[in-house]
Amino acid sequence: MRIGHGYDVHRLEAGRKLILGGVDIAYEKGLLGHSDADVLAHAISDALLGAAALGDIGGHFPDTDPAYENADSLLLLSKVCAMLEEKNYKIGNIDATILAQAPRIKPYIGEMRKNLAAACKIALDQISVKATTEEGLGFTGTGEGIAAHAVCIIESGKDGQKAWLSHTL
Repeated sequence: MRIGHGYDVHRLEAGRKLILGGVDIAYEKGLLGHSDADVLAHAISDALLGAAALGDIGGHFPDTDPAYENADSLLLLSKVCAMLEEKNYKIGNIDATILAQAPRIKPYIGEMRKNLAAACKIALDQISVKATTEEGLGFTGTGEGIAAHAVCIIESGKDGQKAWLSHTL
């Protein structure tokens, strides 16, 4: 079993779409970034890559590469999951938290979970998404940006099976 942690943050800016967990959220500002700036998908990607010791999202999809300009972060997440699959890792679970003073995230969480589960090819009950404000504190609390944290557990397909068998005998 391996544990990974991911974190991402982007500045809010007028004239950009706000995409979180692959959901286009109607809001006066969006996240600034080279790709679609989906902090939730980015944090999850980094957690998965970290758990597998495969670097980080910036190393695989650099913001200096024009190929990733305005890229769909769910597509990048699916590529990360394919990398894990190639290394024989399976996702146990993903737990993520969005930090944003506004807009209210709760109405979108169900759709985010479905999008993320589909991108990772996992069951819906393997992914949790939560949201919190920071009570007006810090850059997220003042509405300057949105951040996301994610943790995950992955297992080697072979090692996971051996560990399961040893616990059941």
